Amino acid sequence: MPDPLQQVDRTYVIWKNRRLSYFAGCDYFRLASHPAVIESVKQGLAQYGLNVAASRLTTGHHVLYTRIEAALAEFFAAPAALLAGNGYATNLIVAQALRDDFSHVLIDARAHGSLRDAARFFRCPVVEFKHRDPSDLARRLRGKSKPLLLTDGVFSHDGEIAPLREYLKALPPPGMILLDDAHSAGVLGAGGRGTAEYAGAPRRRIIQTVTLSKAFGVYGGAILCQRAMREKIVAGSRMFAGTTPVPLPLANAVLTSIGLLRRDQNLRSRLSHNVNHVKSALRARGMDVPDTPAPIIAVIPRDPHQTQALRKRLLSRNVFPSLIRYPGAPEGGYFRFVISSEHSREQLDDLTASLFAH
Repeated sequence: MPDPLQQVDRTYVIWKNRRLSYFAGCDYFRLASHPAVIESVKQGLAQYGLNVAASRLTTGHHVLYTRIEAALAEFFAAPAALLAGNGYATNLIVAQALRDDFSHVLIDARAHGSLRDAARFFRCPVVEFKHRDPSDLARRLRGKSKPLLLTDGVFSHDGEIAPLREYLKALPPPGMILLDDAHSAGVLGAGGRGTAEYAGAPRRRIIQTVTLSKAFGVYGGAILCQRAMREKIVAGSRMFAGTTPVPLPLANAVLTSIGLLRRDQNLRSRLSHNVNHVKSALRARGMDVPDTPAPIIAVIPRDPHQTQALRKRLLSRNVFPSLIRYPGAPEGGYFRFVISSEHSREQLDDLTASLFAH
């Protein structure tokens, strides 16, 4: 396990008794420490208690969950929403319910682990296609009568974005996409509705799964889909049927965070400005940074010496060296930096100066 961190003042951490700028985690708007969200947790605990201690299909169907689903459906302009216990579980819940519905599953070679775990539930062949490659997808789709495509919206390792419009063109009419939009929800698109809105892709053949612990800053997950699909998922997933839902104080806070992201357009504007500031500066110095609005920057060192050199440069600028060792990551790990709407210009410049030297 890595060394423990104590997050303070929204954009800093205490690490080994040092206060460092924190460009990690995925709390893109720092709503996890927003005063209104924190107050909603306190109010929810006082008014509702800690949790319902039962599944929603027995006696745990609280009014807060219905209100969250209505708010999420409105926010994402989706026909229906289904609240889940956490973001990782959303893909598994969908796969359990739809395990017999498709002739083939096609999965991006660099898809998130939750999608890979979900693929195991399907009772059909699973075919991998090259990362973000519509041509390879089209080649592998030949002869597939009713495929389901599994992909991230924004890929968390480097901020690249799935080419949804090209995928939908390649899919035969009965085909669908299971879109893990954990890093896109609340961030991409004019209304923060995620990858489909950003790409201008219709959601009719997309099942969108999101987490509420990143842009929304709280906890839980949700599935956005057609109404009939929602009912099918509720009826067909043992994981959904047997899981205790989101604790009530957090559910109360989710409603507040949805409202903040819906009303405060400055949050996304500040995030976009900060991302553009850093990425433009890095590209001007010749760094290969994906030209996307995703607030993620990856740096893969060539060897352990380069890893240590960059680590020292970051610490010299009082920036936490966010070296990620994650399943599927390069051997030895890589640096992943996440920009938020709340980082100051000074913090952003400290980061870019460290990476310039690299």
